[in-house]
Amino acid sequence: MIDILIVEDNKEISNLLTDFLRAENYIVSTADTGEKAFALFEKYGARLVLLDIMLPGIDGFAVCEKIRKLSDTPIIILSAKTEKNDKLNGLVLGADDYIEKPFDIDILLAKIAGIFKRKFSLDEIVCGELTLNRVENAVYRNGIKLDLTAKEFELLLLLAENRGKTLSKEYIFNRIWGSDSESELQTLTVHVNRLREKIEDNPKKPEKIQTVWGTGYKFI
Repeated sequence: MIDILIVEDNKEISNLLTDFLRAENYIVSTADTGEKAFALFEKYGARLVLLDIMLPGIDGFAVCEKIRKLSDTPIIILSAKTEKNDKLNGLVLGADDYIEKPFDIDILLAKIAGIFKRKFSLDEIVCGELTLNRVENAVYRNGIKLDLTAKEFELLLLLAENRGKTLSKEYIFNRIWGSDSESELQTLTVHVNRLREKIEDNPKKPEKIQTVWGTGYKFI
């Protein structure tokens, strides 16, 4: 998965951000249009998005809205648009922060580090009787370690990180298996059923991994 997706059509700014972020050991990808940005996000996902507003094709507001429908990935808008209405629009559409250009790179890096620390540095995710340990790549139920395959763990972790949010089957499949995988979408259904057998009290009436018909799955 990409750590940070930079969506910026100004090459100088994009290159500057890329250099600083890679120096901090982040995995970075860039896109210079809204269409490219959303395609990259759908295919690879991202832990954080740095998003310009004024882009060729669909603008940053539209990109923000589309990403937010898929995921709760943190989004920081970086824009020269300084009007109050622009800031409000970005925040209403789901951006986590709105920073005006020109910005102080040290402050931006500090904000990014803070987001990663809060959202991704926890070793464990606790969901009721389930505990997902990122260090061990293991899941415990009431303290007992479950026998999960690597893909089952990745799938459960993705769902747990987006707890309460519906994720489409295509988005989940691309994140876990990759859009270039030779596996078929049915593979996801098989893995969900196997997970339910291991974590649900009644796999035939699942409460934790719920099917959202016509869309995908949601972890409760």
